[in-house]
Amino acid sequence: MRILLAGGAGAIGRQLTPALVAAGHAVWATSRSAGKAGVIEAGGGHPLVMDVYAPDSVEDAFGAARPDAVIHQLTDLSDYDLAANFRIRIEGTSILVDAAKRHGVQRMVAQSISWVVPDGDTLATESEPFRKGVTPGVAELESAVLELPEGVVLRFGQFYGPGTWRSSRAAGSAATLQRALAPMAEVGSFVHVADAAAATVLALDWPHGITNIVDDDPARAEEWMPVLAASLGTTPPPIPADLPHGRGVSNALARQRGWTPRFPSWREGFTALDGGVVVEGASR
Repeated sequence: MRILLAGGAGAIGRQLTPALVAAGHAVWATSRSAGKAGVIEAGGGHPLVMDVYAPDSVEDAFGAARPDAVIHQLTDLSDYDLAANFRIRIEGTSILVDAAKRHGVQRMVAQSISWVVPDGDTLATESEPFRKGVTPGVAELESAVLELPEGVVLRFGQFYGPGTWRSSRAAGSAATLQRALAPMAEVGSFVHVADAAAATVLALDWPHGITNIVDDDPARAEEWMPVLAASLGTTPPPIPADLPHGRGVSNALARQRGWTPRFPSWREGFTALDGGVVVEGASR
């Protein structure tokens, strides 16, 4: 299959290009910077410079790749710019979906997030409604992708592993440590980026709809924070008193579809933070 990978130099993109190539696909991977071409080529992909907000750039990328499928991994979090990331979820996704329609591409696999469901004590499935005040742009992203006849949305757990905020490089400064060890809720689910990439490859053959991609071990903040802190050579900060309860997420559907995580629990994964394909300099 000919794949246009939008966001080929990010944390998942760097894992995903070699995984797609190993599965027999031809990959045209985009970055906003020509300086990332070497990263993409090292994974076996064909590098393309694409600015999703520049119409000619998007058209050129689709024209070069002539894709059978698009994989949407665009984010804008390298500088922790949440507003920029909200924009790319909404405007960037709409632009990619419209381009796919113009070029006759029916299949798109897109990155979403799993912490969109109401608080609860049972595992959340894909049928749960969005919680009130869901992270901006997520509903718009998912709705746009699912307009395509073969649109697939992957709701990932919180990432860790090479190139993410939760990797060995987090030990580099107080600010990055704080970000890595900050809980989003009392309860949450994780996924290693190598496992996220593996699920994305498989999802090229999955049916239209939403699938959760998380490990087998939902965790409370007081459980995972000390383990990650020890791996980073520090001690965990106090848990904020005003955290939302959160909710663990079920991966039963993904497992039924053949996905088996390399790291079934963050407990093993945090002790080998940069396990999988080791890359440098990507961000999520």
